[in-house]
Amino acid sequence: MTRFPRGVLRTERGRLTALYGSLLLLAGGGLVALVYVLLGQGLYASVSGAVSTVSPALRLGERLDVDPGRSPVPAQTAGPGEAPTQEQLRVYALTQNLTGAVTEATQHRLLIVSLIALAVFAVLSIWLAWWMAGRVLRPLAVITGTARRLSGENLHERIALEAPPGELKELADTFDAMLGRMEHLVSAQRRFAANAAHELRTPLAVQRAAAEIGLAGDPSPERVARIRERLIGVADSGEHLVESLLLLAVSEEGLDSTERVDLAALAAAELAACPQRGLTVERILVPLTVTGDRALLGHLVRNLLTNAVRHNRAGGRLSLTTSGEGELTVSNTGPVIDPADVPRLLEPFRRRAERQHTAGEGAGLGLSIVASIARAHGAELAARANPAPEGGLTVRVRFPEADLPAAGQRSAGVKGG
Repeated sequence: MTRFPRGVLRTERGRLTALYGSLLLLAGGGLVALVYVLLGQGLYASVSGAVSTVSPALRLGERLDVDPGRSPVPAQTAGPGEAPTQEQLRVYALTQNLTGAVTEATQHRLLIVSLIALAVFAVLSIWLAWWMAGRVLRPLAVITGTARRLSGENLHERIALEAPPGELKELADTFDAMLGRMEHLVSAQRRFAANAAHELRTPLAVQRAAAEIGLAGDPSPERVARIRERLIGVADSGEHLVESLLLLAVSEEGLDSTERVDLAALAAAELAACPQRGLTVERILVPLTVTGDRALLGHLVRNLLTNAVRHNRAGGRLSLTTSGEGELTVSNTGPVIDPADVPRLLEPFRRRAERQHTAGEGAGLGLSIVASIARAHGAELAARANPAPEGGLTVRVRFPEADLPAAGQRSAGVKGG
């Protein structure tokens, strides 16, 4: 069997070449041995019969019982009671010697030719095995090369393997899909880091300006009081931002523990604690129990209600619903939103309009926290812009494996101002 250098066998191509080449050599050697054995079994008889047909005894006109495949024996060619003659014995000996010599020469020639053919076949089979292994492993080389080139700066690259359907094509497509997810996550992380740095820098800059400018010289007590109030407001805003960032990080880590939560009762409690600012509130709460983290679910409902109140209009409407299909829905009136902008609102620090840094303005994390908590609970979140003239946004969260109520268990809709 062919021996390969140890360094070559450390590669998949070398191991495949060794495997394919060895199998081909075994098949070729087995074929040569089989032909040699089968031919040698009947070769002597065939050569003996052929030699007997042209022996000197026939040319002298003697009677020889020639049977193809069997050499004539003098005792068999003689008549009844007759002894073989010296000429018959001489011809028989000559025939036997010639048959043996021809048989041996034929077998030797066959062996030499077979070994030469096997050597040529070995070289050709190893080369074909090396070429075939290279063809089979070429997609893996493309995948490896792409993986080596990848960094945070070129995650947009794809393998885009052009090959017929198969395992390697499926592997390359899966790798491309993974790269797409990685690119999306890295981009989102970069945007989050940049936006968080910007949001945290703004209150610090306001605090510094208030301290350096507002308190410069000998400020009056009234001025000090205004600056103090301003600094406290900025500190509260920064504290709220940090808490929101921590909550977003916690929700992204998943759930440490779960329990059965009455989502309808939780939503009713959060609605009662939410300032409604003269809005018309519509509430239709069907008993609904889900599995999850009670604190995170409370933040989910609270952020939805806060967002619905903050971005509503004077005398607008706020709707809170839990349905028999395991859905929680919060809808509000407000400015008309372009449907194309809705997915962007679910990302961290994204707002419908530029931030004005006014009192009561959020950091743009409310809906992103809602989306993160929904993902942690395996829930599906869908948001859509309400058409004009009402405007505003409708957010629907569908929870899996929710305990649905029996027919008829439905609380009446309550409207309030």
